[in-house]
Amino acid sequence: MSTNVMYFPWIEKMLASRLLSILMLLQTRGRMSAPELADEFEVSVRTIHRDIDQLSAAGIPVYADRGRFGGFQLLGGYRTRLTGLTAPEAETLLMAGLPGPAAEMGIADLLSAARLKLMAAMPAGAQAERIAARFHLDPAGWFRASESVPLLPVVARAVWSERRMRMAYRSGGALQPREVAPLGMVLKGGLWYLVALRGGTIRTYRVASIAEADILEKSFNRPKGFDLAAHWTASSRAFERESYREKAVVRLSPEGRRWIGLLGSHVAQSVNDTARPAKKGWIECEVPLESLSIGIRELMRLGPHVEVLAPETLRVQMAQTLQQMQALYADDLSDRKRSPRKRPARDRD
Repeated sequence: MSTNVMYFPWIEKMLASRLLSILMLLQTRGRMSAPELADEFEVSVRTIHRDIDQLSAAGIPVYADRGRFGGFQLLGGYRTRLTGLTAPEAETLLMAGLPGPAAEMGIADLLSAARLKLMAAMPAGAQAERIAARFHLDPAGWFRASESVPLLPVVARAVWSERRMRMAYRSGGALQPREVAPLGMVLKGGLWYLVALRGGTIRTYRVASIAEADILEKSFNRPKGFDLAAHWTASSRAFERESYREKAVVRLSPEGRRWIGLLGSHVAQSVNDTARPAKKGWIECEVPLESLSIGIRELMRLGPHVEVLAPETLRVQMAQTLQQMQALYADDLSDRKRSPRKRPARDRD
């Protein structure tokens, strides 16, 4: 009588992956107990013992120490030879990991597995844990959390598979249908951007503004010679230049000059390039602005440490804005003048 046994290839793949990961862990961490390995892979202790038996049967020199502080470890000096990396090369690669963005893209487990294999492949003398303990990458800007990007894994798959994507993109308060050829993704100041080809033009889309995304069966050909990093550098510089359509002449106090970086690096560079001495340590300089209305809001951040000299329209609008602000506190100022706050009496000896 024959017995039909169902065959699941994915089970073998999962087992092989776990066996390799156990080998990598023993190589990088040294002795590990069966309960520790079971917790690491979320399996039973009995499963770990079976895995160790399979590694031994495959010729891997794993031996067990009995007792309370025992565990499994590799025979001294045994190492897998997966790469020809030098110690400095391997240590440098470890600094390229971005756990936060990897989790957003849905590849945190893959990154963790890759890092484990890299650590196992590192030659003797490399200091993996020293790198992890001393360097951490946080791509988000100050006082701002990373955006919620639930469709990031979908966009990433479209980029990786080089297949066209249909999306609903939020622009000007409305959802607009778009079909694009996704060329790459960029993480800038905690924000994800998609660089894509549409209508023969390479465009940039904010991933958080994508409300819907479907990967199509249609593939596409990448533009010949397209370099994502070079394109991003050139396009972002052009975007900065084109965004500043207005210019103002201002006076800055020493304190204002120290805080000018709040208005952006492009503004700070313009101040440095055009600065000329004025009275009492102040300087006169040119400040690029996106628009007059935005310029008022930005310059107000410097408080009494900036004075607008030109254009006259901006100076008048600044004065009007200050008058409106003063009106909000007029009653408080009047009350203070009529009944000045009494100073607390001091104890006398």
